[in-house]
Amino acid sequence: MTTIEDSFQVAWDYLEATGELGHPDTAANHLLDTIETMVRRGERRRLLLSNTAIASYQRFRAEQGLSLAS
Repeated sequence: MTTIEDSFQVAWDYLEATGELGHPDTAANHLLDTIETMVRRGERRRLLLSNTAIASYQRFRAEQGLSLAS
């Protein structure tokens, strides 16, 4: 597996295990976009990529929840 695939899988597995995954297509797109952007900027540390993608997706989900409640 590549760095991107490994990082994506770690993030996906974590979100799935914690029940935070949400809609699979949305989650996949967000995680992959975050990881690919970081890789293009030179980041190669798999756990940093995974953890950043997870945190970004959690913020995204929280913002979506707030906007839906308004």
